[in-house]
Amino acid sequence: MHKFKELEIWKKSRLYCSKIYSETAIFPLEEKFGLTNQLRRASVSIASNIAEGSSRSSNKDFSRFLEIAIGSAYEVETQLLISNDLGFLNEDKVVELTNELNEIIKMISRFRSTLKLNDV
Repeated sequence: MHKFKELEIWKKSRLYCSKIYSETAIFPLEEKFGLTNQLRRASVSIASNIAEGSSRSSNKDFSRFLEIAIGSAYEVETQLLISNDLGFLNEDKVVELTNELNEIIKMISRFRSTLKLNDV
């Protein structure tokens, strides 16, 4: 079992989620239950899956939750690109948020690769 509050991947993911909330606050009101909600939920899912996975009794289970967190990160990236397509976020902001997201993905992947998956 890992202490998720001590994991840099969780800390960075949590801060990133706050940024997504700030950026989506400017989205059109009619997107409140659409893209705004989707982006927020996916960004929350990154940190949440890291935390939930850390409570599992095996590294194999934890690794699976980290894989889900990475999937949520790619979901966020797609939604950022759509936000740009729709004119809700400018390209510079999307590049900035995507670069930060890619760093989180790399950190999660590196951490995941250090887990010994054959322990119980």
